[in-house]
Amino acid sequence: MTSPYQGYLYAYPHKTAYRKLEPRPLLSDVWGAERQDALFGYVHLPFCEMRCGFCNLFTRANPPEEQVRAYLTQLRRQAHEVRSSLSPEASFSQLAIGGGTPTYLTAAELTSLFEIVSSAFGDSLPLSVETSPATATPDRLAVLAAHGTTRISMGVQSFLDSEARAAGRPQRLTEVHAALEAIRDSRIPVLNVDLIYGIDGQTAQTWQHSLDEALRWRPEELYLYPLYVRPLTGLGRRAATRDDWDRDRLALYRQAVAVLTDAGYVQQSMRQFRRADAPVVEGPDYCCQDDGMIGLGCGARSYTTSLHYSFDYAVAVSEVRAVIDDYLSRPAGDFRYAEIGFRLDEIEQRRRWLLKSLLRADGVDSAAYQARFGTRHDEDFPQLSTLVDQGWLDSSRTVLTAEGLAYSDAIGPWLVSGPVREAMRAYVVR
Repeated sequence: MTSPYQGYLYAYPHKTAYRKLEPRPLLSDVWGAERQDALFGYVHLPFCEMRCGFCNLFTRANPPEEQVRAYLTQLRRQAHEVRSSLSPEASFSQLAIGGGTPTYLTAAELTSLFEIVSSAFGDSLPLSVETSPATATPDRLAVLAAHGTTRISMGVQSFLDSEARAAGRPQRLTEVHAALEAIRDSRIPVLNVDLIYGIDGQTAQTWQHSLDEALRWRPEELYLYPLYVRPLTGLGRRAATRDDWDRDRLALYRQAVAVLTDAGYVQQSMRQFRRADAPVVEGPDYCCQDDGMIGLGCGARSYTTSLHYSFDYAVAVSEVRAVIDDYLSRPAGDFRYAEIGFRLDEIEQRRRWLLKSLLRADGVDSAAYQARFGTRHDEDFPQLSTLVDQGWLDSSRTVLTAEGLAYSDAIGPWLVSGPVREAMRAYVVR
């Protein structure tokens, strides 16, 4: 763990650990024994107006319009089959629409999308939607607001056009400002702005400029991402080694923590900062460590207590297109099954709980862990003592220190189990 930037552990296990499930289980059997009263609903739109140089998400840039229409048609079929596989009493606590860029859709197409979302998940729940500067237009935002969107997240990455271009994201600052103004005019309660640090040529001064510009809009949330150069991305194909890159990113991270704390933001994780007086938009209780998730669309992930599943994973442009084509060709009956996934035994379930808790600023709820598993988390994971010795974990072994949060992208990968690590290593990235 000499480098603070090993990898972003946004889910556990990663989809590169998934394999074909043979035989394919019926979703009605997968979900039959699960609690279904506090689910998370997610819809994936794998389309964008451009593919950013740092992006390794499952998305396609500028698809033909007929493919977008076909995707919405197929999504409706999948939503029907998946909903039919759940209990009639199944209910959802939170919803999210991501991608890709959901607002790549036109206003009329977004209206159709919300009809699908409503049929699958219900209405009047906290709903987060991702957007981009080029697509956050007043007509699209009006559709989002009319359908109860409570949070909108936009990747700005930098308030300097030169830095955005260096990160493989060509955009115009006038477009960014117009989008932010339109979002504020839409009265959607929570605005999140994403920024990236570690861009080639970025300095403490230019990073301060982006932080100051973001703060002018008083976003309720800010997510700050260290730049990663990953295989098969635009930046990955022209990456050069930088011996001092880790040092620079860590310095920029610490600068941002100080700036945002002084501006009245509370750090929720290494990446997330929330304005202390921001409105709290909540639905029924949902705990990502314990409650399930239903994903719709190719690229979406779903999980129960012991099974995580999705469609095939890809990064390379040609392979992403192949997966989308496969999704569009499926008969409706295929959506009654889980096809590619990972089965979590009891040890992996404990590990996932630990990881999803430990990397948050409020840490592990030891009482909840013991109530769930009947054991103590620090006894199940004695290697946590190493983090205490390093000064990254409070001696209570429940909360990361400030320095521990800074090293979250080293701690997360370090805690990945041997079997998951081996499955990820054996996966052929496409």
